[in-house]
This record gives sequence, structure tokens and C-alpha cells, in this order.
Amino acid sequence: MNKSTTFRKIVGASTLTLAAAIAATSVANAATWRYAHEEYDGDVQDVYAEHFKDYVEENSDHQIQIFEFGQLGESDDIMEQTQNGILQFVNQSPGFTGSLIPEAQIFFIPYLMPTDMDAVVTFFRESEAINEMFPKLYAEQGLELLQMYPEGEMVITLDEKATSPEDLQNKKIRVMTNPLLSETYEAFGATPTPLPWGEVYGALQTNMIDGQENPIFWIESGGLYEVSPNLLFTGHGWFTTAIMANQDFYEGLSEEDQKLVQEAADYAFEKIIDHIDGLADESLAKIKEASDDVTVTKLNDEQIEAFRERAPQVEDAFIEMTGESGKKLLDQFKEDLKEVQNN
Repeated sequence: MNKSTTFRKIVGASTLTLAAAIAATSVANAATWRYAHEEYDGDVQDVYAEHFKDYVEENSDHQIQIFEFGQLGESDDIMEQTQNGILQFVNQSPGFTGSLIPEAQIFFIPYLMPTDMDAVVTFFRESEAINEMFPKLYAEQGLELLQMYPEGEMVITLDEKATSPEDLQNKKIRVMTNPLLSETYEAFGATPTPLPWGEVYGALQTNMIDGQENPIFWIESGGLYEVSPNLLFTGHGWFTTAIMANQDFYEGLSEEDQKLVQEAADYAFEKIIDHIDGLADESLAKIKEASDDVTVTKLNDEQIEAFRERAPQVEDAFIEMTGESGKKLLDQFKEDLKEVQNN
């Protein structure tokens, strides 16, 4: 064997060794990240999660493992697991986060948000309250807020038709474990009844409660119309949710991976806005087709005003619960919404 052949073999072996080392390093740096949300397969949060997963996996060696509602417990359970670092990502609505971050309850002040989808989406894109103030509040609880997004207009379901606050008198309405949402239904004349989601269908079926509220796609996918068939559109708010990461996990990522996560959250936001466009109408059509017992009541302006005039007492309760921080957030919310509506 001559020297040149020996040299080529040594160089070749060294190249293979280097390539193997690079491949091993790449595999070693790849991770499986765990992501839990509050809804079922095919629901809005699940669709968002799948788009987030697709972006991460198409642009890195990382993998995303998604857990749907119930697989790791109720909403409180998955938040605790995220704060403890067992989960890297969690998608949870302010309805449950509100007990941890009182200011997040702002979304449950009735008639604060517009009902027009274009205005709602623009608000989430441009709001200073959403994009600058909320991340700081979440950070105080060890959470990196990645994105807030709307899921749909809230609809009340009841055991009988209603058109006024007087019709809700003594009605036991299920609410999330959220103090301000209880204030809202007290203002509406009902008796708020906090219940975890897993108990809602059975409680409606056995008349332990008389109604509940959710976006229409959730009423359809969860079959709530089967046991609570009278749908009431009051125009009082939109269901909002948020994806967040364990802050220690996020801050421990490389700059490249932090950028990846942020881009995945933004990508999924754009996809979910397309997804929810028309979703409410589709879901309502499915409900009507599935049941002849369903009634749909959409309040006129005069009827809505009877509910709307009770909203200020909920605002007062929000400020009392959250203090100066909440007042500043509410003022910014209103300023952001005014700008959206003016434009």
C-alpha cells in the first residue's frame, strides 16, 4: 500500500467519524416536547396544537407529543404539570387561568369584546394589552405566554327558552372555576354553579344544573345540545384561550429554538383564524340537523341591552379583584378596542 492510499483511507475514516459525530450530536440535541390542551380531537385547541406540532417537526429534529382533554386530568392538572416542568407547553383558557392570574378574567367582563369576527381578530393581532401587558403577568407565574387567540362567540344553553335576565332567575348555570364568571351570571340574574368540565354533561342530564355557556363548536362536539337544547345568543363575549410554555424550559432553549417556538405559535395562530371562520355556522347547522328539540334564540338590540346594562357591576368586581394592575389592563383593553373599531 503506498502512502497516498494510506492517506486517503485515514482521511476517509476521519470524515466518516466526523459525520457520525455530527449525526449523533444532532440526535442528542433533538427532544420530545409534551403539549397538553383542554379539548377533544378535532376541536379548535387540538387543531391549533397540530399546526404547532407540524411547524416544529418540519423545521427541526424535535418532536411534539400532544395530550387531549382528560388524558392527563382536568385543566387545573395540566397547568400544575406545566408549572412543575412535566409538560413543556399547555393551552388553557383564562377561564381556568384566572384563579392563577386574576387579570386574565378580563375576558369574562360581558360586552367588553365586540362580536364581529374581523374586529376580534384585529384586536388579538394588534392589542397592546394582549401582546405586551399579558406576557408580563404570565411571566410572574413562571409561564411564557406564546399566543392568545379567540375560539368563538359564547352561547348559553338552557333547559327552556329565555330572552331576558328575568328568565334566568334561579337558573343554575355551570361556570368554570372563575370568580368573575360567577359575577357575570349573578349580574345576569342566574345562580352560577362552578363545575369541572368532566361533570357538565351528567349534571345537565340529571337536572343538577339548568344550563351552561360555551362556543357553539364545543356545544356541538360535546353533545351538550342533547341535554340542554335551548340555545341563547346574547352577544356577551368570545371564548379566548392561550398557549404558554414552562418559563424555565423556554429560557433554557437556544436562541434558535426559542425562535422556532415563537414562529410555530404564530404559524398556528394564522391557521386557527382560518379554521374558525365559518365554524360557528357549520356547528349550528350540525346541531339543527341532529336534533329536532333544539331551539335557537338570537336576542335583538333591545333584549341585549337588558343584559348589557348589568355589565358595569362586573367591571367593578374585576377591578376590586385585581386592583391597580387590573384597572390599567382594562383601560388599555378599552383603548385598544376603540382603536380597532375606529379603524
